[in-house]
Amino acid sequence: MLTKRIIPCLDVKDGNVVKGTNFVNLQYAGDPVELARRYNEEGADELVFLDITASVEKRKTIVSVVRKVAAEVFIPFTVGGGINSVGEIQQILAAGADKVSLNTAAVKNPALIAGASSRFGRQATVVAVDAKKNSDCKGNAAGWEVFVNGGRTPAGLDAVEWAKKAESLGAGEILLTSMDRDGTKNGFDLALCKAVSSAVNIPIIASGGAGKAADFAQAFTKGGADAALAASLFHYNELAISEVKECCAKEGIPMRCVRKTRKKQGREQGK
Repeated sequence: MLTKRIIPCLDVKDGNVVKGTNFVNLQYAGDPVELARRYNEEGADELVFLDITASVEKRKTIVSVVRKVAAEVFIPFTVGGGINSVGEIQQILAAGADKVSLNTAAVKNPALIAGASSRFGRQATVVAVDAKKNSDCKGNAAGWEVFVNGGRTPAGLDAVEWAKKAESLGAGEILLTSMDRDGTKNGFDLALCKAVSSAVNIPIIASGGAGKAADFAQAFTKGGADAALAASLFHYNELAISEVKECCAKEGIPMRCVRKTRKKQGREQGK
């Protein structure tokens, strides 16, 4: 059985880490470089950096901050937000990222997924899916809709079908965020996670709603996730990464051990 991963997430706005609830009411949560350093030392398996307003503000990811964060970590590092072209992907990878996360740009131009995968490999191509529950006229759950532009704009796409299409185009991983659970600490949306993980054959990162260590274990055992991501729980020291791993291990879930290796300082890929 493959080991599972615990991933802290740095949601970055104006160069600072922020966190809100249901994608709104953002509050300051720390300096991205300092938090990255801390998570690297505390045993995180990977790190995700999302420039959460880059797409809606129609600007590129803050590469200078990406470079500073990359210099502090010895673990796989994923960067997303405002990435719109293969050339920009190249720039982010050269700044020290190991993977890129595509969301709004991938929905608007699905060929970008294929282009990224073809040039940099599936392992470097993550598609982020921000999903919100739909309801029928009687209030019953009727699937999940994809949202773009930092959760501001409905895309008119079914989350499960979009994940399947992303995989077919070359995505190597899905970063799946429940907008309904984001920041609530009520647990991951296990139904959403299970629906997507059952529909695709690539790894799923569960995101949105973690409130306690047992929530991570459930994401793996009941949601079928391959990794689980959290932000404020870790940022505010409400829960330690080691506690999460210990809880999961007690449930018989195989967890990764972190071995620090020399970080690559930028890469020239796809030439």
